[in-house]
Amino acid sequence: MARHGGGISRLSRRLILVAAIVPGGCTVGPDFHSPAPPAVDHYVSGGSPSPTAAAPGADGASQHFVAGAAIDAKWWTLFGSPTLDALEEDAIRHNADIGAARAALRQAHEMHLAQRASLFPTIQAGASAYREKNSYTIASPLSSNAQTYTLYAAQFEASYVLDLFGGVRRQIEASTAQEDAQRFQVEATYLALTSNVASTVLQIAALRSQLEAANAAVATDRRIADVTRRMYAAGESNSGDVASAENAQEQAEQAIAPLQKQIDQSNDQLAVFLGRTPAEIQALRIDLADVRLPADLPLSLPSELVRQRPDIRAAEANLHIASAQVGVAIAARLPSISLVGTLGGNSTTLGSMFSAGNDLWTIGGSVSQTVFDAGALRHQQKATEAALAQAKEQYRGTVLTAFQNTADVLMAIESDAGNLRHAVLASAALARSADIARNQVKLGEAGSLAALNAEVAEEQGRQALIQARAARYADTVALFQALGGGWWNNPHATEETHE
Repeated sequence: MARHGGGISRLSRRLILVAAIVPGGCTVGPDFHSPAPPAVDHYVSGGSPSPTAAAPGADGASQHFVAGAAIDAKWWTLFGSPTLDALEEDAIRHNADIGAARAALRQAHEMHLAQRASLFPTIQAGASAYREKNSYTIASPLSSNAQTYTLYAAQFEASYVLDLFGGVRRQIEASTAQEDAQRFQVEATYLALTSNVASTVLQIAALRSQLEAANAAVATDRRIADVTRRMYAAGESNSGDVASAENAQEQAEQAIAPLQKQIDQSNDQLAVFLGRTPAEIQALRIDLADVRLPADLPLSLPSELVRQRPDIRAAEANLHIASAQVGVAIAARLPSISLVGTLGGNSTTLGSMFSAGNDLWTIGGSVSQTVFDAGALRHQQKATEAALAQAKEQYRGTVLTAFQNTADVLMAIESDAGNLRHAVLASAALARSADIARNQVKLGEAGSLAALNAEVAEEQGRQALIQARAARYADTVALFQALGGGWWNNPHATEETHE
């Protein structure tokens, strides 16, 4: 037994030594290098964005862009809402898409480990035992000449394919890049989830504020319709005025249901983000007054964006896969050398299976080379080269889209600020008009209808102001998403997104 153990150990050591030495050989195919970022130093043609316009009132403060500032991994905390913070953490723990992406990453990791094992020899063990009786016309194979015997056999076999041209190493390189691609898919899923939760919560807050203003407008329109009907009864108005007032009331009533519908659907969508059914959560109670607009906004340098956006990093990993596959295809056209060795023993008794004279071994090798395949391997190589060219263009397109996305958001933030300023001024003018109308009623200079109509216009202006405030929040969230969300600054990213 000791003799056998020493033999198989020597055989294994020799094959493993070859496995360790051979990878130092050549590796065919292109060596991958990360593409250079676009040679620009700003996102929009006008250069670095200036601070946005300021406006009086809530959410009217100017927003400043801080070039190169770090992005907090939990950027949503900048909105100052404990409710939003709790919902984000809940979603990260329970969202189905996050769970699926994590599982896919674990799968990619295990596939990479399985591929990496191909660098080492494969060792298999086998044993057999059987009872046999030979015919006396056939000479016994045993030294004892016994025609009836029990034969025991055990054998170890080690095999190894030499990676002379790096085909195996290119396959491992591809599997490593595949794991990277899936890791960045997890980050992309994480970014999409956190952005969607923030957008949905802020949308609900805006819709609830709009609904409050819409209900106030309905109440005023009802009063107008009631006053108009009494004036008609007193002969101070005509039926056309009544119809017009009732039409305005009904139109105001019609605006309530769509707003409530949007709130309900947003709550249902939020439930899905949290990994629950809509019946399992309570409707969110939050208003714009419960959040704040961040005043200082980080703005990554263009050269940093390509390292921060998960979609760009995933596209780069896919480019790496395509590059490695070219090397695999080239290596497949070159000679393949395999080594094989066996060590074992045969005996009619277990105790003497590996004694002198009963042991057996073989060692050998083979070389194979495809000499004719009607061009199959050559065309497969050309196909991988075309796939590499495709991956390069897809990467370039992903980068261009990312820069467009960031530029669009920056311009939207600037536009939002100007729009809010006009909405504030318009709302203030409508409020003054309503005050003047009410004073005229008190002084007897105008009827109550004028004041009520002015109040309706004031409520409509209030709704437009709320929409302008909501747009600033929505595009601020979009900026954090466009810049990648700060996942690289999370020291617990592996625990939170990859486990």
